[in-house]
Amino acid sequence: MDQSSSNQTAFWIWYPGDFEIRLHEKLSVKRRSRGVMYPAFWRLDRHYSNIFFRYTYDLPQEEQIKITSDGTFSLILDGKDNARFNDSVVTLPAGHHEILVCVFNDVEAPALFIEGSHIRTDSSWEVSSYQNDWLPAASWTFDSPENRPSQFRLAVTPKEPASEELRDGHPFLDFGRETFGYLQFHNLKGAGTVNIYYGESIAEAISPGECYSLDRFDATEAGSRAKDGIYTLEDANAFRYVWIHADPGVSWDRISMLYEYVPLTYHGSFECSDPKLNEIYEMGLYTLHLNTREFFLDGIKRDFWVWSGDAYQAFLMNYYSFFDLDVTRRTLIALRGKDPLERHMNTILDYSLYWFISLYDYYLYTGDLEFIKQYYERAVSLMEFCLKQRNEEGFLEGRPQDWVFVDWADLNNTGAVSTIQLLLVRSLEAMSTFARLLGDQTATDSYEKLAQEIKAKTFELFWDEEKGGLLHHRIDGVTQPMLTKHASMFAMSYNYLTPEQRDSVVRQVLLNPDVPQIRTPYMRFHEMGVLCEAGQHHQVLQEILSYWGGMISLGATTFWEEYDPSLTDDAHYSMYGVAFGKSLCHAWGAGPVYLFGKYFLGVTPTSPGYETYQIRPNLGGLEHMKGTVPTGKGLISVEVDLTTIRVHSTHGKGSFVIESSELPECTNGIVRSIGSDCYELTIEAGESYVISYKANSLI
Repeated sequence: MDQSSSNQTAFWIWYPGDFEIRLHEKLSVKRRSRGVMYPAFWRLDRHYSNIFFRYTYDLPQEEQIKITSDGTFSLILDGKDNARFNDSVVTLPAGHHEILVCVFNDVEAPALFIEGSHIRTDSSWEVSSYQNDWLPAASWTFDSPENRPSQFRLAVTPKEPASEELRDGHPFLDFGRETFGYLQFHNLKGAGTVNIYYGESIAEAISPGECYSLDRFDATEAGSRAKDGIYTLEDANAFRYVWIHADPGVSWDRISMLYEYVPLTYHGSFECSDPKLNEIYEMGLYTLHLNTREFFLDGIKRDFWVWSGDAYQAFLMNYYSFFDLDVTRRTLIALRGKDPLERHMNTILDYSLYWFISLYDYYLYTGDLEFIKQYYERAVSLMEFCLKQRNEEGFLEGRPQDWVFVDWADLNNTGAVSTIQLLLVRSLEAMSTFARLLGDQTATDSYEKLAQEIKAKTFELFWDEEKGGLLHHRIDGVTQPMLTKHASMFAMSYNYLTPEQRDSVVRQVLLNPDVPQIRTPYMRFHEMGVLCEAGQHHQVLQEILSYWGGMISLGATTFWEEYDPSLTDDAHYSMYGVAFGKSLCHAWGAGPVYLFGKYFLGVTPTSPGYETYQIRPNLGGLEHMKGTVPTGKGLISVEVDLTTIRVHSTHGKGSFVIESSELPECTNGIVRSIGSDCYELTIEAGESYVISYKANSLI
């Protein structure tokens, strides 16, 4: 994370990525299964423990600086060993000099904070890990000696339970909806044991032998650690319901919680003529917010980890809602980790590929080239690692130690999987773009050539003309006859299909009930998107009402990891062979947030950082809708009903496209026909447009 240099403010600085990598390491062992640590099952990288900062200055007169470090330090002036200091206050001589500061910390990421009248630490300093790698130092918002990066914590705020009752003589609390935080006991007294059983559902909370999360503490010891009469549990948990069993000698006045969260601004919005869709949208925002923490997590109960495939979707949802780039950058950095590479991200082959695509999406939505420059070399080494796994036909295959995921479904992912090849093509295209931006024409051409070759061969050997889509996988040089939706969806989403192939995929794959159906919100995210791209907005709304609305009908207050409408009662809560193993607050369940912004309000960037963009709204059978989409530098507002559209943007230049059976009218803009009942209007920043049109069947 970088904070621009300031003449007035000093910032803590560190080696790029080490703050995020250390934070990720700490978070990745916080998961608990029935009170027992359940660490991530992949390599957790560490920060460099011994680093070196440097800074060159010119001073007209000597200056006193104050030095604070996270770790032990020594300051060297002009590289002279006899000018080495470890005092917290040092007087620097006037003139032209170089400061070198060594910092060692084998527990937390080494960091440095220096403040003086003119000499202050910020991103203008350089840092090295002693590997000939002088880089601009990283910094963020830590701007005081006390505000150390290693002490970073999320915000908390007190919340009260919505209701409390006795169940079998024990207090049972309902906090009204899914939440995350620390239970607090007010005026805890007595001696004995307190057992706490958490639940995302009532059934889970009242199942002491099977609930996923629980706590246990000794009241006497806890009371001695209370502050201002309040004992706060050490670990935060995900829950809605809490059932508390205490020994007879233990009492308290009341129980509350500290809700832990990232403060976010809800820049995106969506409201339409269907109240249920409005409820789905708001619940999607809340689901996403709960999983937006130090990083974008998959779920707040289980797994509480940073998964690349989950994050890929959370990034896109974030661009249409909060547009929080701090969490986005932290997640991208933590996922990539450090070299040398031995396994794929999260041990999953496709998740390494999602990282490249996520990095490209980050650049498209933000225009932040500096971040791309900073992590380009790690992208290069990751791509080299991936390309070494290509078989004799040039296709990427999983090794015995790799997990080829694709989706939670009964899929045989042995051999060369067509979905993986398309993700690789997209990743190579991203790398070609990065290389071009950084002026490396040789790498640009190489990545682009390889992408074209793999794409052509994938369609040559996986496309089935009769079945109208891409077959699933190829083993020992023989393409297997299994047809799934996945590869065809990605090919359509990435615009790899001819018009004839698109038509075939829509009719014979996406809308074909005989093709295995997708059952997780994870892949429905992609399925709903390509259906919108095929103009099936009306069907998508019906699917959203049925699938996401179905969870709400069962009492959900956040969206789940998976939903199977054929299940009944408590069977909805089991997964992975565990009675309450299913996450009932899962980031990938918040897909409608993205769908409404991109495909119904119709807003997409067409050049990095929304310098240009397109607005192509589609009511999908609704009577009216309105909303906002953040661009990082402003907002795009769209309001649509059956006769009138209102558009306003505060940044960039837009192309507004609308289908209408007659030429639309706009008082302050020129509407142009672009064929097939489609019309276009240029949107200038700061202007408001009112367009009168006549909706046709596409709307």
